[in-house]
Amino acid sequence: MEPKAPTTLTARRKQATQLEIARVAAVLFAEHGADQVTAESIATAAGVSLRTFYRYFRTKEDAVGPLLTVGADEWQAALAATQPGDPASAIPAIIARLLTPVDAEGHEGLRWIRGLLRAGADDPALMTVWYRVNHDSEARLLDIIGELLGADADPFDARVLAAAATDAIRVGLEAWAVGDGPDTGPGSPADLAGRAFAALAATRPAAGRRTPA
Repeated sequence: MEPKAPTTLTARRKQATQLEIARVAAVLFAEHGADQVTAESIATAAGVSLRTFYRYFRTKEDAVGPLLTVGADEWQAALAATQPGDPASAIPAIIARLLTPVDAEGHEGLRWIRGLLRAGADDPALMTVWYRVNHDSEARLLDIIGELLGADADPFDARVLAAAATDAIRVGLEAWAVGDGPDTGPGSPADLAGRAFAALAATRPAAGRRTPA
């Protein structure tokens, strides 16, 4: 169940514009903090009119949503590409791969994630967007995990695993963002998220069949 790409030229252009605005918004929030960023400053930096900005987003905080969603989509696609069965064994490797930067772009992405989460400490609306993206990602992940486990699997088991995977990444990034940990190695997002998943998954029973009525 990979995320569907826009099928029309208009839809692709709209998505590209949204992502460009989102990247600019994330950088501005990371560099200046929530109080110093306005919808107008985001629009100006992105090279669009304020009217165009509000055509896509209701608030300045909403502007970062598409960029966060891209990361969630990559995570879902990676899990969907695994072999059917209990996906719990594949999740640690996916966490390590997706949260470990391998180039300058990856390191830059972590830099603005850290700045964004720190800015969110003073802007509840910004954190609301963060939590909403995580919630939506968990819902989509639940469908993917359900397919991997098979029709006879216990739906509750799929729900627990989807929550554990989503929360592990969220908690790992949040814990890393408040400190000065490195991008890679011990104390990095990949390390912390991996540890979080191990702890959350430790109490999860092995994937089982649906309980007879």
